[in-house]
Amino acid sequence: MPSRFARRLLALGNSAQGVLAGGLRGLEKEALRVRPDGRLADTAHPLALGSALTHEYITTDYSEALLEFVTPAMPSSVEVLELLSDIHRFTCQALGDELLWATSMPCMLSGDEGVPLARYGPSNVGRMKTIYRRGLGWRYGRVMQTISGVHFNYSVPEQFWPVFAELEGRPQASDALRSETYMGLVRNFHRIGWLTLYLFGASPAVCRSFFRGREAQLEAFDSGTVYTPWSTSLRMSDLGYQNKSQARLDISLNSLEDYITALTEAIRTPHPDYRHIGVIVDGEYRQLSANWLQIENEYYSLIRPKRVARSGERPTQALRRGGVQYVEVRALDVSAFDPVGVNLDQLRFMEALLIYCLLDESPPIDSAEQSALERNHRRVAREGRRPGLTLERDGGEIALAEWAAEILEGVGAVAELLDAAGDGSFGRAVVLQREALREPERLPSARILSEMRARNESFFQFAMRMSQVHHEAFAAAAPSPEIARHLVEEARASLARQAAIEAEPQAAFEEYLAAYYAAD
Repeated sequence: MPSRFARRLLALGNSAQGVLAGGLRGLEKEALRVRPDGRLADTAHPLALGSALTHEYITTDYSEALLEFVTPAMPSSVEVLELLSDIHRFTCQALGDELLWATSMPCMLSGDEGVPLARYGPSNVGRMKTIYRRGLGWRYGRVMQTISGVHFNYSVPEQFWPVFAELEGRPQASDALRSETYMGLVRNFHRIGWLTLYLFGASPAVCRSFFRGREAQLEAFDSGTVYTPWSTSLRMSDLGYQNKSQARLDISLNSLEDYITALTEAIRTPHPDYRHIGVIVDGEYRQLSANWLQIENEYYSLIRPKRVARSGERPTQALRRGGVQYVEVRALDVSAFDPVGVNLDQLRFMEALLIYCLLDESPPIDSAEQSALERNHRRVAREGRRPGLTLERDGGEIALAEWAAEILEGVGAVAELLDAAGDGSFGRAVVLQREALREPERLPSARILSEMRARNESFFQFAMRMSQVHHEAFAAAAPSPEIARHLVEEARASLARQAAIEAEPQAAFEEYLAAYYAAD
């Protein structure tokens, strides 16, 4: 283990017990609404789910048919999953005969024209959200935006920071120390985040309809399915969220200030291809701007440093005001084998992995290393299960299995510390991943292809079957009465909040947008 990591871990182990216990965790989980035949729903956001603009827990992502479930930050992963399960149960009861799609890669699609944009009403804030999504469609295609994922939000506990500050010889647990340490975590996750694609990637195949009118550049699994035999996460590959335009963005992670400056510059700098699209064409907005990024959220990344923003505050403004508050991991596929798309062992492992990234030495990333990290990422997404696969490290090649074993050793040491006053659940979560490393057929990506072969199913048939299984399970178990009452009331309250926003005097949209971009 790296000496600095070992020293920090030992010191934390000798400090007050439980210094790393009690951090906050939250989840954001996306799921397409589909018709009984598995095609994308063309219905409006269900009224029983309230306002997608203002609801605390249930909103929409890119499409009117792409639901997003959001939990608050909570002190227990068990609580987070229980709430997410209740939200799913409540939602399924409001969907009528529609289903929630159980995989990251989408259902049967009829091209970009068959993907409706999410609608948030006529207020300026609502219009801006819809126009931003229209811009994504023009830039990357609407079909690409129907890919679903799970985001894991995490912050270390408050009691960690004074202990860590003393360990590092810092006078106090300042915002600067927190941001510096979290940015180190972010850099290290970029270095080893490929491991999450390997262990939890669950998108090795996709319906051929995803590529309607385009060359799939994948192998045929059957007449309706394309795949790559060793892939782990097509969602996180170069055919999924990644794109060539953003690959040319140089977003530095070497300090919070560098990160904010680079994102701000990307939002202000015109992109020649996006200029050709146009901003206002025939009186309608096609995109918010013709710049590299319309807003910060357009920048796709494995992980983001975050701070809860105040009303009207941009993400970079929030970071500049108070520093990094938590991290958002965006690398998780929706698990088809878990009703809510993620499970407790996975969250336990991710927490230990993030703490490992936090405590390990994290030097700056130069351009050569950044290029190598991107190649590693693409390699694991496309062919991570290929026997003997190697990755780039320190200017040479190393076997994926060897590097993964090294990482798991460090994550296991963190798990021991987390389990010191617990029930051993973190250690068990790491053991499961060690077993998957030894026996790759246990990996979700391998299990999906194995089931498809055993049942002679296409990807669509597999995903449809799992969607129905999960729907029946949710329909058979109502959410807890307290949560059900709360969600009913939140739906009503969210509609009232949207109505209040729309009742306020609205500036001309052009003025509203100019003021948004002018703010420092």
